[in-house]
Amino acid sequence: MKVLITGGSGFIGSHLADRLLARGAEVLVIDNYATGRRDNLTPHPKLQLIEGTIADAELVQKAFENFKPDQVVHAAASYKDPNNWAEDSRTNVTGTANIVQVSQSLAIKRLIYFQTALCYGLHPIEQPITLTHPIRPEGSSYAISKTAGEHYISLSGLDFISFRLANAYGPRNLSGPLPTFYYRLTNGKKCFVMNTRRDFIFVDDLVDVVVKALEGRGQKGYYHISSGSDYAIKELYDAAIEALGVIESEEVEVRDRNPDDVFSILLDPSKTNQDFDWKASTPLMDGVARAIEYYRRFGINETYTHLKVSSG
Repeated sequence: MKVLITGGSGFIGSHLADRLLARGAEVLVIDNYATGRRDNLTPHPKLQLIEGTIADAELVQKAFENFKPDQVVHAAASYKDPNNWAEDSRTNVTGTANIVQVSQSLAIKRLIYFQTALCYGLHPIEQPITLTHPIRPEGSSYAISKTAGEHYISLSGLDFISFRLANAYGPRNLSGPLPTFYYRLTNGKKCFVMNTRRDFIFVDDLVDVVVKALEGRGQKGYYHISSGSDYAIKELYDAAIEALGVIESEEVEVRDRNPDDVFSILLDPSKTNQDFDWKASTPLMDGVARAIEYYRRFGINETYTHLKVSSG
């Protein structure tokens, strides 16, 4: 198996690269390191790295032609700055178009994409969210651009699977509440939690599904990767406190959610459970402990979010 992974030095991409290399696959990673870390990947005889942006059509063309991948996992995405619409468009739209059209020209067997649950909007009309929920990405530049990319993939005629993801967490993750909690707690800063609930999926469970897709499981189209359960953000915070061994002098502040924030985002994974013979299996406490262990070892200098956040 020869797999090209865009964004392969990022959170999900690097875990997938590790798993595939351990199985004997050849892997080519393209990454511009905007949010990926160079220490996420260990040198390996079957691993090739190209530093650059997928918005560079010539770079993408040469990478594909030289490596000749069987399959492509498109994990690269711009999300570092929610106000940088131009970069979101370059990477998530133009970059995806480049990946798709080269994949067409080389008759790639399967293209796997990661889509955000924000494609369903900031106010989903059902819980849990099913795959028939209307697509309403207008709440963020990230969701708009990722959804445009998903449309180009659908337009291509390629055999594709678009995985719409719950909140992925685990070692190497630098976005979302958990790394933010760690950073603030270990730098003497106060934390607060929102009174919201989210569906969290541990990265190893997520990668299990992606590997099955590369092996041919699943039908062309759309799937959710999620735990099927939602957790209060305070539960995630409490798990982080326990993993860190911190003794709090006072209870963490729980803030009311912003008017543009939804109480719960829970994805229905039933189609994935059935078609992939899979179910998320990592308990939240275990996954958080493993993430905290990584943060302690490698440190966090910066965290990211897809959405604008209130200060405090």
